[in-house]
Amino acid sequence: MKVVIIEDEALAADQMREMILEYDREIQILAMLESVEESVEWFRKNSHPDLIFLDIQLEDGISFSIFDKVDINCPVICTTAYDEYAIRAFKLKSIDYLLKPIEQDDLDDALKKFGEMSPGTKEQQYIRDVYRQIQSLQKSYRQRFSVKVGQKIRTFKTSEVAWFLSDDGVTTAKLKDGKDYVVDMSLGQLEEEMDPATLFRINRKMLISVDSIEEVHIYSGSRLKLDLQPDPGNDVLVSIDRVTGFKKWLDDGRD
Repeated sequence: MKVVIIEDEALAADQMREMILEYDREIQILAMLESVEESVEWFRKNSHPDLIFLDIQLEDGISFSIFDKVDINCPVICTTAYDEYAIRAFKLKSIDYLLKPIEQDDLDDALKKFGEMSPGTKEQQYIRDVYRQIQSLQKSYRQRFSVKVGQKIRTFKTSEVAWFLSDDGVTTAKLKDGKDYVVDMSLGQLEEEMDPATLFRINRKMLISVDSIEEVHIYSGSRLKLDLQPDPGNDVLVSIDRVTGFKKWLDDGRD
């Protein structure tokens, strides 16, 4: 069997190579490619493999775009960190995938499944459809707000928001320059429309931007106290049930 690995992290690519050879030392690794551009060039100049291991997100874009630029007809096993939209697309089109960090047993199962496929089904399936499916499923987030101020309409960008505060049914946006605007949305509605990589709901009253955090303090056991800028003027505490999610959000930008 001849295999190509497309992976932009050198360590991950080396680990993938070792895991494949651990499954079967007779497998030939034809190439280890790092980018869309390099992959397109390689496939245009070389005979295609029996199987491709494909990382979804490469340094120069989504790897599925390779298939828009060169005609490839061989099976693909996608590798990815958890992405609900991508996985939904894979399931819809029956393309195999492995979640990172990849375990040897999972890789073995994928290669075994490939080995058991009948010759007539050993072809690259629906990859362009999956690419379009992922693009259509990707959620877009609110980029700006328009609010009424007296007899005028003001607009501001989401990136200008330091935090949102809900008090007595009124939601206020505090901008990084200190300005306040009342927005006609609940915190729950805002959570649905805002990018969770940049804003996090720390308690029932506040949704904050990561850029607004100046200090994080251990407070009263396992609770956390935050210093924000602009300063809300009172203690800002992360609810106990949200502490774990908040720490993870600080680490990697997702809830």
